[in-house]
This record gives sequence, structure tokens and C-alpha cells, in this order.
Amino acid sequence: MRALIVDDEARVRKAVQLLVDWDKHGIREVREANGGNEAIEIIKQFRPQLVIMDMMMGSGHGLELMAWVYEHASNTKFIVVSGHDDFDFVRSAVRHGGVDYILKPIDPEAINTAVRKAVDGWRLEEAERADQQLLNIRLNEFKPPYDEKLLSSLIDDPGSAEGALGKLRKEGLIPTGLEEACLLIARIDPGDSLLQQKFGHNGELLLFAFINICNEFLLAHRQGIAFKHLGGPQEIVLLVWSSDRNIAELIEQINQGLFVTLQRRLHFGAGSAGPLPHSLPKQYSEAGLALRRRNLLRPDEYMHRAEIQHQSNAALGRHSLGKLQEEWKLAVQSADDDRITLAASKWFDEQLRLGVITPELLTAWKNEVMAFRARTIQDVLGHQADSLLADSEYENEDTGDTDAPLPENYTFSKYAWIDWTVGVLAGLSRLFSRHLTRDKDTISEIVHYIEQNYQSNIALQDIAAQFYVSREYVSRKFKQTFGINFSDYLAKYRIDKAKLLMSNPHLKLQDVAELVGFRDVKYFSKVFKKQEGLSPREYKESRAIMQ
Repeated sequence: MRALIVDDEARVRKAVQLLVDWDKHGIREVREANGGNEAIEIIKQFRPQLVIMDMMMGSGHGLELMAWVYEHASNTKFIVVSGHDDFDFVRSAVRHGGVDYILKPIDPEAINTAVRKAVDGWRLEEAERADQQLLNIRLNEFKPPYDEKLLSSLIDDPGSAEGALGKLRKEGLIPTGLEEACLLIARIDPGDSLLQQKFGHNGELLLFAFINICNEFLLAHRQGIAFKHLGGPQEIVLLVWSSDRNIAELIEQINQGLFVTLQRRLHFGAGSAGPLPHSLPKQYSEAGLALRRRNLLRPDEYMHRAEIQHQSNAALGRHSLGKLQEEWKLAVQSADDDRITLAASKWFDEQLRLGVITPELLTAWKNEVMAFRARTIQDVLGHQADSLLADSEYENEDTGDTDAPLPENYTFSKYAWIDWTVGVLAGLSRLFSRHLTRDKDTISEIVHYIEQNYQSNIALQDIAAQFYVSREYVSRKFKQTFGINFSDYLAKYRIDKAKLLMSNPHLKLQDVAELVGFRDVKYFSKVFKKQEGLSPREYKESRAIMQ
């Protein structure tokens, strides 16, 4: 719970801070205001359940503050601390929801008793509100639902939209004669696990609760209708036709109602108002785009219009994601944790400096990272990529294949996204290192095999089959390791062995050729001359002269 102390005397505020046993009453956050005007601004953001206040203050009278809170935050409990023993003040405090009226100087026992009574009262009412809301939801589950199919077809099926609109007018869901409306979209925060848990992870029940509260505001004053869009999971669509109230103000009131009941607010994307029903598909696209381009660094802005979304495009253009991939590659190859973290953080640091992070940008970031990951794995593993990635050891340990945060989450955590990106890049780095080690071991084994079997008829295909790799893999790795292809390496090894044998005067050229794996002495001579610049006979004669 949260509490606010309002008094224009600092010593009184300090006294209340010291005298109340906040932990005992379950109050974790306490703030102060030096007058009614400042208190109103704090209450708008802080949303305290308890206000301990003076009546007579220089900046904003206590009665004015109580009247404002009674209208805008009626669940708040008051404790009035005053130096005036005035019946009118007591009566006003009770009328506006005050729990107690305490005279100065403050008695510790009296104020703690008052706080306990206020806290118990608030908790009891909160439980009753929750029970009533759940009861309303369960009762409404048995009522015929709005014709969501007809309402959704206004968006998804332009061909039948006119007919659907006519039926909706007859049913009274859309006023007869209404020619224009504004469409808004809201999507429930997919990352709000506490809310999901509160509703027993029943997505339909949760969605119904939000729609029900939206319609309490819309239908009561004939301003519009809220419904579940059948084409979008966990998506609420609002059709608003009220002309006597600003839509932003209406959304603020709906969010206030959602907060009082569920302690949550929704982000709404709005399209440009247009004629019914033909403009609705376009409005739906605009509203979705507005939500995808909402600035996550401004979490308290809940209304997002399609026409005010140029910032994210500009930010994306000024700092292209693609330019970072060379840095990612170098960081992965370095296997340096600090360098990997720096590469993963760079884009986020730049976007925070620009002041713009949107779900659209985060989706692009995630796609870029995953595309880079796929290309890198293919580059490193080649034809083995599919088979090796099927191995859970590779998939989980070596590639950093973990779930990314959801771009659509209401809250943005730079560190969660950086940690995920670091995990992907570090996983690739481990894959690089492990694969290079395996490559070296494989090439060493192939070289050892050649040394043991060079006298036999060894072909590239034989080597590939012997070591369960492809011919292309062997060729590529010999080129990378020795600077020559496999056949040239084998030929050079055989010729080097032949040169040693040719020092034996008792061995004929045919014998030497066969001993090093050549069955055709003419072909042996050709390969020998290509490598040494001399024929075998010329080489043997030159050796004899030197000796």
C-alpha cells in the first residue's frame, strides 16, 4: 500500500513519518506534499490508498483536496490531522470518506489506530469490489454476447460490411443515422503475468473483464461500443461515435475505471475518423500501426494516433540495424565477453539517446538478430547445420536459443533485451570455438590417415566417407588450413616420400611410383615435374652430381 502526508509544515510531516508504524500496517511507500495543489499532482501519478492531511494549508485548502479526490479517486481513505476542533470540518471529512479526525499535537496511539482502521477499511472495500467485479463477469457470461461476428466483419470482410452494418443498426448496437466513427484498438499486455494469474490464466475471462469495463463508459452515455475482435487474440476494438467529448478524454476516463477495478490501464491506438463502414479496415490498420510505433520510453502516454508516428521511422533510418552486423560478427569471432556485450548494447544506447524505442523497432531488432544467427550458423556449420542443430546440446548450449522478450510488452527493459542479445551472440561464439576445435581435430585425423595410407588409392570421396563429412567440407578445410586443396596436399606428400625413396639406387622409377601410391609411372613423372620443376630422372641425376 501507499500513503501520502499533506501538510504545509515540514515538522508536522516529519512527526507523522516518525509516529506511524508503516511496516506494521503494510504500507511500503510514503510520500509528502506541502499543500493541496501539490498533493493533487502527486496523487495523479502515485495513487495512494491513504492520505493523512491537514485542513488549513496555504497552498490548496484541505476541503478542496478532499473534494477533488472524492471525485477522481473515490477509493482513497483520509485521516485528517488538524489544530481546529471544528464540527464542520469533522462533518466534511466524514462526507468525503474520511476515517478519522485527529487533533494536534498528534498522539502516537491515536494516529496508529486511525491508520489501522483506514487500512482495514480500504482492504475490505477492495475485496468487495473485486468480488463484485467477478460476480458481474460471471453473470454477464450467461447473457447473450454482442454479435462479435458482425462487428468483426466490419473490419475483416468489406464485402459484407454494408449488410452487417444494417443488422447492427436494427439491433441498436450502432445508432441509426450515424455516418462516421473512429476505431481504436487496445491489446492486453502479454507480459503481465500477475494479471493473467489473477484471472486463473483464463484469457477469455480476462478479455471480457476489460471489455465489460470499457462498455460501462461507452454504452452508458451512447458514445460507442467495445467488442472482442475475432481476428486478433487478446484484442479489444472500440467504435466511438460521441461528438460531444474528446476521444482522448474518454480514453482517460476508461483507463481510470480500469485502474480502479483492475489496477491496470490499456494503451489505445486510434485511426483517423471516417465514414461507416468502408473506412474501418483502413482505420484498423492505422490503429495497429499507432500501437506498434508507440514510444515505450513514454509509458504514461496511453493514447496513440496514427498521424503522429513519424519519430520511429526517423530513428530507424538514422541508426540502421544492418550496419551493426559486421560488429556482431567480429565480436562473435573474438569470443570476448566484454566485446560481445558492447556490440549488443550499442543500438539500445543509441536509441535511448534518441529517446525512441517502439514495438516496431524491437520486432525489427529481434528479426535482425535471428537472421544473423541463422546466417552465422549456416556459415560455420555448412551442410551440417540442420543435423547438428537438431542435437539439443548444440541448440541449447551453443547457440543461445532462448526466448526473447516480447516487443508488445507494456514495459520496456533495456537490460532484458541486451541480456537476450548477448545470449544469442555468446552462444554463436561458443559454437564458433567448438566447431573450430572439432575442425582442427578432424583435419588432424585426416592428415594422420593420409600419412598411414598414402601408398593406397586414396580419393576425396573415400576420405569424406571415412570421416562422415562431405567432399566439399574436406576441400574447403584443406584450403583454409594448408592453402592448397586436398588433391594437391596428397600429391605433395607422395612426391616428398618419393624423393626420399629415390636416394636408394636399387629402386627403379616404377618401384618408387608404386610405393608412394602411383600406379602409372607416366602420371607420376608428370606430377613430379609439376611440383619439383624437374622430371624424376633429372632430379635423380642432379642428386647424384651433388653427392
